[in-house]
Amino acid sequence: MARSLALAALLPRLSDDNTSNLPCAPLPQLRAPLPQLRFARHPAAAPPTPCSAAAAPSVRRSVNSLSSFFTAGFISGFSWKPEVKDLKLSSGFKTRARAALNSGVKGADIPRQWYNLVADLAVKPPPPLHPKTLKPVVPEDLSPLFPDELIMQEASNERFIDIPDEVVDIYKLWRPTPLIRAKRLEKLLGTPARIYYKYEGVSPAGSHKPNTAVPQVWYNAKQGVKNVVTETGAGQWGSSLAFACSLFGLNCDVWQVRASYDQKPYRKLMMQTWGAKVHPSPSNITESGRKMLQMDPMSPGSLGIAISEAVEVAAANADTKYCLGSVLNHVLLHQTVIGEECIKQMEELGESPDIIIGCTGGGSNFAGLTFPFIREKLKGKINPVIRAVEPTACPSLTKGVYTYDYGDTAGMTPLMKMHSLGHDFIPDPIHAGVCRAGGLRYHGMAPLISHVYELGFMEALAIPQTECFQGAIQFARTEGLIPAPEPTHAIAATIREALRCKEFGEEKVILMAMCGHGHFDLPAYEKYLQGKMVDLSFDDEKMQASVSKIPQVVPYN
Repeated sequence: MARSLALAALLPRLSDDNTSNLPCAPLPQLRAPLPQLRFARHPAAAPPTPCSAAAAPSVRRSVNSLSSFFTAGFISGFSWKPEVKDLKLSSGFKTRARAALNSGVKGADIPRQWYNLVADLAVKPPPPLHPKTLKPVVPEDLSPLFPDELIMQEASNERFIDIPDEVVDIYKLWRPTPLIRAKRLEKLLGTPARIYYKYEGVSPAGSHKPNTAVPQVWYNAKQGVKNVVTETGAGQWGSSLAFACSLFGLNCDVWQVRASYDQKPYRKLMMQTWGAKVHPSPSNITESGRKMLQMDPMSPGSLGIAISEAVEVAAANADTKYCLGSVLNHVLLHQTVIGEECIKQMEELGESPDIIIGCTGGGSNFAGLTFPFIREKLKGKINPVIRAVEPTACPSLTKGVYTYDYGDTAGMTPLMKMHSLGHDFIPDPIHAGVCRAGGLRYHGMAPLISHVYELGFMEALAIPQTECFQGAIQFARTEGLIPAPEPTHAIAATIREALRCKEFGEEKVILMAMCGHGHFDLPAYEKYLQGKMVDLSFDDEKMQASVSKIPQVVPYN
C-alpha cells in the first residue's frame, strides 16, 4: 500500500476535476527506455483515450498494478536482472534498480534489536567515576542528564536490547542502508582484493548519526522531556539531533564548535531548518564558555568545550536533558544496526571480510559496524583484522594515554577510562582549516572501544589529511560518491591495504565503513584541488601539557 501511494503521488491526482482528460493507456504497454527511466507509450499501442470519472477506479487499480510491476522487478518493454539493489527515494518508496549501487546485495531486514558487546566480553570495561567523589557512578548521578531508559542501556549487560517499534518506523525512512562493492575503485587500483563499503550517507542528515539521534529523542519524549541540548563539531550530529527533534516535537539547542560554525553555514542552516537553535562555542551563554573566552577571545573551540556548555545547561534546567552523539555505551549500542545489517548482506553474497576498516574519533560509526563482527569473531566463526583509522592531528588511540579522564574540557562529566590526549587538548583545525571533524577532533576515544583496543581485538593507525583526500578523490571519480572528510581516513587505509594485496597477490575481502557524504564539505575539497591543503603535525608538547592536567585516579578495584 505504501508503495502504491508513493507512486500515485507521481501521477495526476484522480479527482472529479481532472479525470476527464486523463489518458488511459494500458499499463503493460508502457515502456521505460533505459537509462532515462521516462515512460513512453508503446509504438503499437492505440492513442490514449480520455478517461471519465467513472473509469477512475480502474486507473487506480492500474496504479497499484504498476506498483506491483516495480516490486516484481520489471515493466513490459524492459526487464531487470536478478542481482538488484534497493534505491530509496526521499518518500521512502523503494524501486528496484541496479544503477551505481552495484554490489548485487538485496535489501536486508532492519534489525529489531541492538547488540551490546559488553555482554560477550570476559573482561568487563572499567566503570565511569563520579567527577567529585571518584566513586563509580550510579543511575542517580546520571539522571540530571539522561532519561531513565538510556541510563539503563548505558550500564546494561544484556546481549540484545529491543528497538522500539516507533524507532523502527523512522529507521524505515532510510534503512536498510546499502552494502556496495567498489568494483571501479578495484579496477583503478588493479587489485585482486574485493572492496565493499557500507554506506550510511542515505539518511536524511547524510550520515550514520540519526541511528542514535532518533532513539535518544524518542526516549526523552517518552519521559516527557521538552528540551534537549547537545554539542556538534562538523554539524553531522547536531543536524541529526535537530532532525529527530522535529519528528517528536522537542526543542533543540546545539553548541557548535566555533570554527565549524563560521566555516560551515549550510550545516547550521540545516539544523535551523529542522527547528534547532545553534550557538557558536565557546559562547557567552554559559559559565564554561565565558571562562574560555576570557582565556582566549579568539578560541576556535573544541568538542570538549562545546560538551561542557551543553552539559552545564542540561544540569541547571530540570526540563532539559543532554544528548551525546558518540563515546557513550548507549550511543555505540544504537549504531550496531549498521553491523547487524552488514553481516546479513555479506552472508547473502557468500562473502566474509578478511579486514574491516573504519574511521575513529569518538568511535560510534566504527563501533556500529565492527561490534557485531567482533561478536562473531569471539564465537570463532570469523577472524577478520579490525582496523581503526584516525587523523594524525588528533590521534587519541595511537598517541593518547589510556587513563581516566573527563569527557569535557571543564571537568563536569564523569571520568571515563579511555585513550585520551588530555581533556583540554585542542587540536589544530584540520582539513584545510575547515573544522569538519566532529568525532575526529575529540580528545578521547569511546571507553568501550579503548577497552576493546587494550584487549587486543583491534588495531589502529593514523593517516595525514592529504593522503586521505587523495584517496577521496580517487573514490569519488570511480564510485561517484563524494565522501565526508571523516571516512576519507578509512578510504585511505583501504587503498593502502588494496595495494598491498596487489603487491602480494592476495584476494582479500575488505569491508569499509562509509559513514556519510561530503556535500557540505566541498570547501575542503577545493583546498585540496587547489594544492593549498597541508598536513598538520601533531604537537607532542601540547599533548604532554594537557595530559599533565589529567586527574590522578587510584585504579578502581
